[in-house]
Amino acid sequence: MTQLREISFAEPDLDALAGCEGRVAVFINAAGQLGKGARRINRLTRGALARLVEDDSWGKAAAGSVTSLRFPSGMAALAIDVVKIERRPEVIEARKAGAALAIAVGASGVTLVGDTQGQLPQVALGLALRGYAFTDHKSDKGKAPAPALVLCSKPGDMQAAIAPLLAVASGVLFTRDLVNEPSNVLTTTEFAARLEALREIGVEVEVLDEPQLAELGMGALLAVGQGSASPTKVVVMRWRGSDDAPLALIGKGVVFDTGGISLKPAAGMEDMTMDMGGAGTVAGVMKALALRKARAHVVGVVGIVENMPSGTATRPGDVVRSMKGDTIEVINTDAEGRLVLADVLWYAQEHLAPAAMVDLATLTGACIVALGHENAAVFANQDGFANGFLRAAEAEGEGAWRMPMGKAYDALMDSAIADMKNSFGRPAGSITAAQFLRRFVREDMPWVHLDIAGVASRKTPSDLAPKGATGWGVLALDRLVRDRFEAPAPMAKNPDAGQDPA
Repeated sequence: MTQLREISFAEPDLDALAGCEGRVAVFINAAGQLGKGARRINRLTRGALARLVEDDSWGKAAAGSVTSLRFPSGMAALAIDVVKIERRPEVIEARKAGAALAIAVGASGVTLVGDTQGQLPQVALGLALRGYAFTDHKSDKGKAPAPALVLCSKPGDMQAAIAPLLAVASGVLFTRDLVNEPSNVLTTTEFAARLEALREIGVEVEVLDEPQLAELGMGALLAVGQGSASPTKVVVMRWRGSDDAPLALIGKGVVFDTGGISLKPAAGMEDMTMDMGGAGTVAGVMKALALRKARAHVVGVVGIVENMPSGTATRPGDVVRSMKGDTIEVINTDAEGRLVLADVLWYAQEHLAPAAMVDLATLTGACIVALGHENAAVFANQDGFANGFLRAAEAEGEGAWRMPMGKAYDALMDSAIADMKNSFGRPAGSITAAQFLRRFVREDMPWVHLDIAGVASRKTPSDLAPKGATGWGVLALDRLVRDRFEAPAPMAKNPDAGQDPA
């Protein structure tokens, strides 16, 4: 699994800058004002930084961009990376600057001179996230990123401030690794095994196999995987950080989706290794919560399955019975994600008594048509819960857009031979899929459905990720937990409490 770049903090030792190997990074604002560390570097390099900020190119450089001065005279460093950024940038801008620095330094070690930067933990988070590379299956894996040392005042405080951020970053990288894995490696059994490994950091994990799923009545979920040699599983992950009713995170985990008998076109089918992106995000959130010891009760439930054509596969026209008891006519076996989620949503309500539910799935191509690769589609049955998630996503810089729902779409689900059908044509495809899922959510249950088909994996780099899996949603859901489901930190005890003043 991909490891985060090690990031540590130390008191500035300006006299040692001349001998720093690797790369040295320094922050300078748009006005070109040099802080104490930058002034020392400027002297060592005989005015190189002053000449840079006085040049017209400095004014034209974008905020958060990096200008690299290679093999600087007077220093042992390979390069000086000058980051153009204000002293107290917005959180998202600080992360983007850290990501730009990650691109500039590559796998090299770097010393950040941080005396003028008020958002160092956020810059470091961007450095950690954008430094990711999935190389597990390359013969030449390249070098793992060398450590980063950040020079600043109060390094202990900074180390404490970044610890929970790096915990979340570890969750993001876990999600990316899972989503990037090819399906011959990440089989349903291997996926479950990787989730079971979360026990090592304190997550309670239970794996339900096919006989147990059949006994529970999960006919919709089992129908999806019955054409595959890989066994269908449901994995329940619990982080018990409080005694409150849990937030349930539900994930679609289709490790490969051929479309089943309703076979997908060959072109682009290789991308369907990412059809377990919802389950991957749930797994990443659970890892993040455990690593940062969140004071919240959260349960992740993922349906892990492979959708394959074979002599035992579900056929178009078959009728299956869900755990809820509703019957579903399968019109299109490629509309399988909603069958997975239907049973897992009902299981969570029946067996976990959640306070609220969020499900995530790479569910519909229609979502990509509507929103591209910049925003996930957000559907919900309560405005307050939806707005809470949208605020969390905005705060973390993860694109999300609220989509409509309504009973007018329900007529499209009518089946002549069952309680409903699973596919309803092209119009409003992502909305009708959400409307289908709503039938498996109780009226009084706060629920958000996230269609992440466009954001779970990308063909081009994003601000904080190279091309491939993005880890979208781990940051936003961790923020949602902190904002709405986490107990406040206990107050430190005052050893003098109750004593008379001297």
